[in-house]
Amino acid sequence: MSMFSAFEISGSALTAEKQRLDLVSSNLANMNTTRTPDGGPYQRRTAVFAEKLDEARRNNPGSPLGRGDSGAQAGRGVQVNSIYADPAPPRVEYDPEHPDADEEGYVEYPNVEVSREITDLITAQRSYESSSTAVNTAKDMYLKALEIGS
Repeated sequence: MSMFSAFEISGSALTAEKQRLDLVSSNLANMNTTRTPDGGPYQRRTAVFAEKLDEARRNNPGSPLGRGDSGAQAGRGVQVNSIYADPAPPRVEYDPEHPDADEEGYVEYPNVEVSREITDLITAQRSYESSSTAVNTAKDMYLKALEIGS
């Protein structure tokens, strides 16, 4: 394990949570988008996180779980594995004046719920803050180690 692995791991978490925040922002910005290039209303998107094991498996080819000789997990943080489009049906509202209304006057709106997005926003914010605290704690530890060594 490298001396600066705490920075690498926390940095990957900061990057992943930033992307999660971007997706929440996009969902909220498009909550009334009834037309997309693919046709139909916007679909809510979420990030699927996965542990970074590819590098660990390359460094320990004989181990299916990326474990080294010591048995310690060799993963190096988290990454956004994919962006998932929520397949939930769109919200349907009666609005015959809307340009995207069907022949009966109903409009399909995105499957975005403000309460769910705000909950995801708060969760991502707290995760981002905790990763930032871990970076600052590691920095303080390394500075104290340098003071002891001098």
